[in-house]
Amino acid sequence: MKRFITSTILCAALSATMSAQDATVTIRANKGANKINKEIYGQFAEHLGTCIYGGLWVGPESKIPNTDGYRNDVLKALKDLKVPVLRWPGGCFADEYHWRDGIGPRSQRPKMQNNNWGGTIEDNSFGTHEFLNLCELIGAEPYISGNVGSGSVEELAKWVEYMTSDGDTPMANLRRKNGREKSWNVKYLGVGNESWGCGGNMRPEYYADLYRRYSTYCRNYDNHNLYKIASGASDYDYDWTKVLMNNIGDKMAGLSLHYYTVKGWEGSKLSATKFSNDEYYYTIGKSLQIEDVIKKHSDIMDEKDPQKKIGLLVDEWGTWWDEEPGTTPGHLYQQNTMRDAMVAALSLNIFQRHTDRVKMANIAQIANVLQSMVLTDTKGNGHMVLTPTYHVFRMYNGFQEATYLPTEVKSDYIPVEGGHMQNMVDGVIPAVSASAAKKQDGGYIISLVNPSLDKKQEVEIVLDGANIKSFEGEILTSKDIKTYNDFDNPNKVTPAAFKDAKVKKNKVSVKIPAKSIVVLNLK
Repeated sequence: MKRFITSTILCAALSATMSAQDATVTIRANKGANKINKEIYGQFAEHLGTCIYGGLWVGPESKIPNTDGYRNDVLKALKDLKVPVLRWPGGCFADEYHWRDGIGPRSQRPKMQNNNWGGTIEDNSFGTHEFLNLCELIGAEPYISGNVGSGSVEELAKWVEYMTSDGDTPMANLRRKNGREKSWNVKYLGVGNESWGCGGNMRPEYYADLYRRYSTYCRNYDNHNLYKIASGASDYDYDWTKVLMNNIGDKMAGLSLHYYTVKGWEGSKLSATKFSNDEYYYTIGKSLQIEDVIKKHSDIMDEKDPQKKIGLLVDEWGTWWDEEPGTTPGHLYQQNTMRDAMVAALSLNIFQRHTDRVKMANIAQIANVLQSMVLTDTKGNGHMVLTPTYHVFRMYNGFQEATYLPTEVKSDYIPVEGGHMQNMVDGVIPAVSASAAKKQDGGYIISLVNPSLDKKQEVEIVLDGANIKSFEGEILTSKDIKTYNDFDNPNKVTPAAFKDAKVKKNKVSVKIPAKSIVVLNLK
């Protein structure tokens, strides 16, 4: 008997053992229509804990090797990751941030208390120039989150002028006085953040009017054309999306959505490294639920925007665990295991399937906070370690700007405790997740995820309309799903060459070990 796990991906879970293999993946190689925006692999850097200070920035005087204050090891890691877009300065911090405090000589910048994240004293030594110059160094588009909650229309309008005007204007001249002659290439502007919560506890009707007012005065200077993003819903708040679509409509280019893989906001959020098998599978189910959330928000947007001109931007997502014991409260430092890598890969596969509407995603966060790419040590030699999640993003590089290919997955299922979750049918999740795209060089890239803790998967891939002659592959896996990288053992979870595949004309036979992520590049 077949059970359809999600209609979006045409994924059938089979209760009976399949004859020749455990799963089949059928890819329509000539049916691609939508480009996978590289911005789906975006990052997020908030003034929170040691994400900025100690993660990205140590200052020019630091003993830790740096370039103009930016950590050399982190710079290299981010360049290798091909970060397409970086969101800053928040998060909740954005709506208490006043940009003028972060310009001019660093020794003269005023301090502030970070009221959202542990009461830490912020010295503003990392501000507009430091962030936008970093984006230029790593080749990323900057995404500025503007202050609507505690700021003014004038403040945000002048910040846009400061960053993007090349004319003989007051803010452009102030920028020149502070050492930057030409404007920066700032495309993405968020008009507020989480306006339903830490960004002002607003009603959607009130925020919609504020958006219309603020965005009016955020003008396009010279050759710049701002992509203005409204502060969208959290998780399942579909009414927020409906109100904004009705009251803002095409006055916004994008609408944000926040979704965290978290047990709940009250009490323990579970340990990052100590968890049961049932808790693992619950996490996988929770992460997969984002597909249903995206689909429901998209359906609402389709009513007013059937041509999908307004992008849905999942500009905060990822796992959220209890803070590591012994770390500073409110700094959200957590370890990153193979379980987090699974969540990353499954989520990216979902974003790619919905690339007709999802135009950007920004995982939280880039360094030392939540589901980070890198963990750093600011003591001694200042060690840095790449997380399992980093490796997933690097393995998926080939999907950036490729053309998504419709993919049908038929697989067995995994029974899961807590099967009341919306993404599951009778408490099961798919045993195989897959995504495929055609690259600009004419080759194909395929990602395969086997979330099972104990069962390998033999998968037959059929590329309908293609002729495959060769492949290269990588695999990310570990003996224990709880395995993580730390400063003493930085390479416990690291990609390896994958060779367990056979190619014959338009078919590829693959054997995927349990708890593994495989990326194939085919020619």
